Amino acid sequence: MLVLTRRKNQSIVIGDSIIVTVLDVKGDQIRLGITAPRDVQVYREELLATLGDGTAAALLGKDAVPIAPPAPPPTASVLRRVRRAA
Repeated sequence: MLVLTRRKNQSIVIGDSIIVTVLDVKGDQIRLGITAPRDVQVYREELLATLGDGTAAALLGKDAVPIAPPAPPPTASVLRRVRRAA
């Protein structure tokens, strides 16, 4: 697991098309904004856990794996977008 420290309005880049931005921090809650292509499914982990294995597998697809392999470093265009957004 990669652990990062981010502050409000700072982002991390996953792969070359997903950007996660810290929108707000209030007490023990953090609001995140996720920019991703429409074909990328984003679910809260606890929601999938309550649905059960069968429903979670149906949502994620039969070939889904719980842990993704490491992504390549972000491209220069993604880094420019992140810098402009900050």
